[in-house]
Amino acid sequence: MPLSPLDIHNKEFGRSFRGYQEDEVNEFLDQIIKDYELLLKEKRELEERLKQTDERVGHFTTIETTLQKSILVAQEAAEEVRRNAQKEAKLIVREAEKNADRIVNESLTKARRIAMEIEELKKQSKVFRNRFKMIVEAQLDLIDTDDWDTLMEYDVDTTNLDKLEDEKSDSRS
Repeated sequence: MPLSPLDIHNKEFGRSFRGYQEDEVNEFLDQIIKDYELLLKEKRELEERLKQTDERVGHFTTIETTLQKSILVAQEAAEEVRRNAQKEAKLIVREAEKNADRIVNESLTKARRIAMEIEELKKQSKVFRNRFKMIVEAQLDLIDTDDWDTLMEYDVDTTNLDKLEDEKSDSRS
């Protein structure tokens, strides 16, 4: 066990003939006691500072651990968000591709149907044109017949008609 200032103060030395001078030894011991007390005081202060420093280091270690855990949690959350975003992006792309395929297929089907309708309309217009041409040609043939000339040569006697008309008017009166 270490010496205390009191142990140094109470220490007694045996006396011998021609020994050290007692006043000098006592004076030196007093100086050692003061220095020793000063060293003990500094030691206590340093121990207190070390204890406070250890507490601060413990506090900072706790903060560091908490921050590391928080960083890990944030990294895991960011990774999860990134994975979810990638999954969602893939789903969106797949859905867009399906919609694009559907739209293209519908467009092709409509284009085929319209092309068929156009062909049908062309056929109908050819039939209509041929029929119309036949009707017009038939009408032209009618106009070119000799019957018109015969009609023009036909002479109507209107004298009998005038008599009939006069008779009718007399009967009414």
